[in-house]
Amino acid sequence: MKIKEKEFENILADLKALAEEMGIKVRYELGDFKGGYCLLKSSRVVVLNKRSNLQRKVITLSTALKELGVDEIYMPPKIREIIDEMG
Repeated sequence: MKIKEKEFENILADLKALAEEMGIKVRYELGDFKGGYCLLKSSRVVVLNKRSNLQRKVITLSTALKELGVDEIYMPPKIREIIDEMG
């Protein structure tokens, strides 16, 4: 799937909305890390590096959502395809 650079911002917003719908908090932090899913005091959290480019943030969030299981959740086909390919 070929994604234009301009589309990554909208895709990231859609993925973040999906995560929040699943009860997962998405946080943007600075540090020497790529990001990913973790449990923080029984809260499900995905941490994204603020310094990462949009494509890296989309890949990281897609991977985390795929690990958590999104098979039973409705989402637009384009978002599902992105999670399947990038996750």
